[in-house]
Amino acid sequence: MYTLFNLPVQPAICFLLIYFLQGSLVTMSTNNPTMSNYRLSVAYDGRNYLGWQRHGDKPTVQNALEQAVKQVYATCSAIRGSGRTDRGAHANGQVASVELPAGLQPSDIKNRLNMALDNDVRILEVSNVPPDFHACTSAVGKRYRYLIWASKRLPPERDGRVWHVKKRLDVAAMVNACSVFEGEHDFASFATRPNFKQKTTRRVVSRAVLRHDLPLITFDICADGFLYKMVRNIVRALVKVGEGRYSCDDLYQILGEKDRKASPGTAPASGLYLEKVYYSQDEMIQDSQKAG
Repeated sequence: MYTLFNLPVQPAICFLLIYFLQGSLVTMSTNNPTMSNYRLSVAYDGRNYLGWQRHGDKPTVQNALEQAVKQVYATCSAIRGSGRTDRGAHANGQVASVELPAGLQPSDIKNRLNMALDNDVRILEVSNVPPDFHACTSAVGKRYRYLIWASKRLPPERDGRVWHVKKRLDVAAMVNACSVFEGEHDFASFATRPNFKQKTTRRVVSRAVLRHDLPLITFDICADGFLYKMVRNIVRALVKVGEGRYSCDDLYQILGEKDRKASPGTAPASGLYLEKVYYSQDEMIQDSQKAG
């Protein structure tokens, strides 16, 4: 027998409730004084997981966290992430919210959950948040990082952690092309599914920067939101520039088409990292200026 909001619930009913509540991203606020809302900062190596989103008993990051909560606190509470990451993608700054018994010390939650988790998923920080805080719907922006290893040989420790590009790339041209994506645009051409649960395909990119310490190439992008596979599709286009197959004018034309068919393919998930989730405009602006 498990508990949901401190009430006895049969296991099957418990997880069925979680499935429907989390699937529709309903904020599970409660007036139950025995429960509190907590914010978790999470890092993970995505190589052993089929993405973030729960998918039955298959290995996903969300499922791993919920199983850890069940093991430590004998309660099944939905872990609500700031967004989904794809199979094989990683995170250094994913944010999740979860309701747990009131009165717990954040440091104790962090330590106990980390003991119950495998080493490839780590709780970095825990804090109390208001009942209406939701890791997804309360967010105002995100920052992603994408890593490319441009060399014929790939070190074993980089396997599954970068996109291994064996061809020589014109990095200067890629750096120059990043400015094409800054500002407000309709990114339909760079969304694998333009209508993937989105009201609009317009997004504001406050920063798109590419740096290099060859063979490592690092691309950072910050925006008020991202469409499905938008970062990976942009990276694929930038690599096309580095290969000499696209120019900046080509990228502007692709943006203007507002059609996924006009754009190239998708970069692999292995190089993608969710770096930070923003919950205030000031924080996002300051971070962009600091790293710009």
